[in-house]
Amino acid sequence: MSQQDRSPEADLGLLDATMIGMGAMIGAGIFVLTGLAAEIAGPAAILVFALNGVVTAFTGLSYAELAASIPKSGGGYAFVREVFADLPSYLMGWMLWFAYMIAGALYALGFAPNFLELLHVYGIVPPPEAVGAISLPVVDAALPATFLLAFLAVLGLVSLNAVSTAASGSLETVFTIVKVSILVVFVAFGATAPMFSTAEFQPLFPAEGGALAILPAMGLTFIAFEGYDLITTVTEEVENPRENIPKAIFVSLAATVVVYLAVVTVAVGTLGAQGLAEAGEAGIAQAATSFMPTGLPIIQNGGAIIVFGAVFSTLTALNAVVIASSRVAFSMGREGQLLPSFGQIHHRYGTPFVAIVASAVVMLGSVVLPTQSAGNMSSLFFLLSFIVVNGSVIKLRRERPDMNRPYEMPFYPAPPVIGIVLNLVLTLVLVEFLVRTDPLALALSAAWIGLGVVTYFGLNRLRTEPDAAEGTAAGDEQVPLEDD
Repeated sequence: MSQQDRSPEADLGLLDATMIGMGAMIGAGIFVLTGLAAEIAGPAAILVFALNGVVTAFTGLSYAELAASIPKSGGGYAFVREVFADLPSYLMGWMLWFAYMIAGALYALGFAPNFLELLHVYGIVPPPEAVGAISLPVVDAALPATFLLAFLAVLGLVSLNAVSTAASGSLETVFTIVKVSILVVFVAFGATAPMFSTAEFQPLFPAEGGALAILPAMGLTFIAFEGYDLITTVTEEVENPRENIPKAIFVSLAATVVVYLAVVTVAVGTLGAQGLAEAGEAGIAQAATSFMPTGLPIIQNGGAIIVFGAVFSTLTALNAVVIASSRVAFSMGREGQLLPSFGQIHHRYGTPFVAIVASAVVMLGSVVLPTQSAGNMSSLFFLLSFIVVNGSVIKLRRERPDMNRPYEMPFYPAPPVIGIVLNLVLTLVLVEFLVRTDPLALALSAAWIGLGVVTYFGLNRLRTEPDAAEGTAAGDEQVPLEDD
């Protein structure tokens, strides 16, 4: 079998697929965006995560039906490619690919301060905000410690994914189980802490914006619920995907919502919404330090357990989106919408090597972005892609009513229609919020879409020119010369 025809190996089971989804979702919402949500919505950050869970559940039903019907890797892109024309499906894949790569930068940026916080707990370094730049031994330059750590995290996990899908999937499973166990410990200690028993969640909504403040916070944190799409990006690498992918979507989403609500409630109830907002990306870790026991053997400070969990969580989320971004690019290459090399499996490693490396380049470059801008951009593209995926369910039902659907969503067409409306509302709210507060994220998002349009027509031209030349040559051979 040639390198071009080779398919990915189905090395992942139901547990692996579920952990990939939970690994992405829990790492994003808990350890990176909770503080940012509290800054915008105050104690209502709890409602932000609850309502996002409701919004995303409707789209989750669409993903489950599509994944069971179209068992192809590539996530939402593979589904849209099945029912829409070239340019819309290309732009869908282009946006989804970018969303995952930017999400990778977000998780790497979340990993860095939490790792420094862990070192600080053991007295190795000063607090994260006090750590200066690190001098590079080869060149005469110095880089911020957070940037360097984020860069190294991306580089390490990309290297692992490039050489082994099974190893990266197993790592994801182990890391996710560890961090969920740690969060259970966090909730148990926090819920029984004296400061939580006297917690004050009023006023629930901030003075500025009131109840409407939860809308931009929902738009910002929506990325925290994109993990189930990530599961569908590795469909062909999962055993019995028609059955296991829908199960993994529902289990990971339900478990994640429960974990979110418990952890955010404890964090707001112990550290307070203002303290959580001031802590930013390290908010959960600082909340844990405030109530976890001290003087434990080896661990010394019980808060170190949670900081350790934060490090694990951001790494698993980063690993998950490295997997997802490369599979979207691989699927686009295989469909002829990116360079053919993107859609090839490495002859030795059995991984989409070129797609992984290309995704890594953008991801590594994106770690220079502010954390909030990275989160905003990724959330915007996921919201847009979810609108299109919900539309794909409706279009596919109309055009192929007799298609084999091992799973059919209940109450059709209500779930995809509601999903479109809710995701569209959040998209408009987020865009308005970005116009006021983060024009950089909006400008970069528009630039990426513009670059996608240019790339699409450029690749089409490259493909048509050789075809035209071959056709002319073939025509010359077929036309006989006239006798004199």
